[in-house]
Amino acid sequence: MERAEVMPGPWGAAPVLETDRLVLEPLRVEHAEEMAPVLADEALHEFIGGRPESVDELRARYRRQARGVSDDGEERWLNWVLRRRDNGALAGTVQATVLRDGDRVVAEVAWVVGIDHQRQGLAREAAVAMAGWLRSQGATDLVAHVHPDHAASAGVARAVGLQPTDVVVDGETRWES
Repeated sequence: MERAEVMPGPWGAAPVLETDRLVLEPLRVEHAEEMAPVLADEALHEFIGGRPESVDELRARYRRQARGVSDDGEERWLNWVLRRRDNGALAGTVQATVLRDGDRVVAEVAWVVGIDHQRQGLAREAAVAMAGWLRSQGATDLVAHVHPDHAASAGVARAVGLQPTDVVVDGETRWES
């Protein structure tokens, strides 16, 4: 995919998005302390890879992501934390990397929900809200990469209108709209 054009248009900072059970807050460095325990369970990384990050590691990553744009200006980074309305706790994240590919505006999307908040439909609810907003802003194509054994993430991908392809990248199936 060529990435030669700086993203024009409405792709500024991520806005607050709201659903019935969640407030999707634009990612801030200050979220790292609250998110570290949400992402700390080793089991969470079975399908997404990596390992739990320390608060300092999350701060460093969130500092880069919260900038909202790649160093070369070709990608817009939109990141949200998921805050539950019922108890105010953070439950996970959703994100989109938006880039231009010729006439298409492609949003590569991802979601992570902490172990204590899984099996409640929160990833689906957040991803659907994010995907709707991305499409309303002009995203023509959505893409996600899902581990072939991760049935829950496959369900989220279907909920946002994605279908699996035959493409496998780093052991994950590429899903597209």
